[in-house]
Amino acid sequence: MVSRSCCGPATHPSAIYWRVAIVHSLLLAREGGFLVDAASAIRNNRAFLFSGVSGAGKTTISRLASSDVILLSDEISYARRFGQGYRACGTPFAGELARLGENCSAPLSTLFFLEQGSENRIEPMSTGESVRRLLRNILFFANDPELVKLVFRSAFDFVTDVAVRRLTFFPDERVWDLIE
Repeated sequence: MVSRSCCGPATHPSAIYWRVAIVHSLLLAREGGFLVDAASAIRNNRAFLFSGVSGAGKTTISRLASSDVILLSDEISYARRFGQGYRACGTPFAGELARLGENCSAPLSTLFFLEQGSENRIEPMSTGESVRRLLRNILFFANDPELVKLVFRSAFDFVTDVAVRRLTFFPDERVWDLIE
């Protein structure tokens, strides 16, 4: 017989973290929303998502935020359906900054896909590229065909309702001059 201590795999903090993420992803899918691998912030009563592969700069852009920015997450963000649009909401998920985001929300203005570069610039993205990149970054943990359809539908609806842009940035605070 194998005994398990209170700190075994089932109760390890990361196991709890991912269980919470799974539950949230399932609840959001039913409401037309999703969890996305993205930092999120509010500025001037509008929310912004900053998504990208590991190392693209989610935590960096969060660290560079000016004092007028409310950080919701530097790791995993909520995109919730709200009437005809979407809202970004604070989450219980902390990333490298090791602090929880603010418990508030705002209408989503723009999803930025991050890329590091030698200058700061914003470029439009096609609908097809936007959907493909968004689907790669949505966190979803179910094989239920109906929920999968809901998530796909939500991704298409999202890129129709929310501006999606490529944000190439040099890691200094001036990048926030472009984000309005």
